[in-house]
Amino acid sequence: MKHISRQDISEQERVFRLNLINSISGFKSANLIGTVDEYGHQNLAIFSSVIHLGSNPPLLGFIMRPSTVPRNTQDNIMATGKYTINHIHSRMIQNAHYTSAKFEKEISEFEACSLTPEFLNDFRAPFVKESKIKMAMNFVEDIHIKHNNTKLIIGEIEDIHIEENLIQENGIVDLNKGDTVTISGLNKYHKAFELNEFPYARITELPKFMS
Repeated sequence: MKHISRQDISEQERVFRLNLINSISGFKSANLIGTVDEYGHQNLAIFSSVIHLGSNPPLLGFIMRPSTVPRNTQDNIMATGKYTINHIHSRMIQNAHYTSAKFEKEISEFEACSLTPEFLNDFRAPFVKESKIKMAMNFVEDIHIKHNNTKLIIGEIEDIHIEENLIQENGIVDLNKGDTVTISGLNKYHKAFELNEFPYARITELPKFMS
């Protein structure tokens, strides 16, 4: 087994180091975040850092990189307090991927990448019409991570829009049926398949594990 020390990581060529650390954590969520500024300019950007933070209230977070270049998503969320999170499925991965290009603020990634903005329930921020699972988000707070100058953006789910056959009787969203994809590294897209399902883990019900 190969050993890579912290010093080894620091001494790697920049692109190699970037790829290594972005992929070493495993598969990540694949989402498009839709926003609009106070003048109505629409923005859409792909994120692989959306995480669950709590169910009551229903909170999700994502990481915003340092503001060394314009961050339209962050600026729009701070200006309006509204944004949407939209799952990416296999038939839209190319369109979704190219929203990461550095477009000028006046150019809508929806139009540039052939995705369709959709406004639902009078929510101010645009959803992605092509997405099967989408959420309206209200900004709650941002937490500055001093060590690398990033921010954890936290929002509360206001509305969920989802194809009806994707919610199971127990409330679990069937991501396989929804064709939701995942990301590894910066630019590799994958489909995940369910391998098994287990009951809530209790000490009194431990199975006899095979060694």
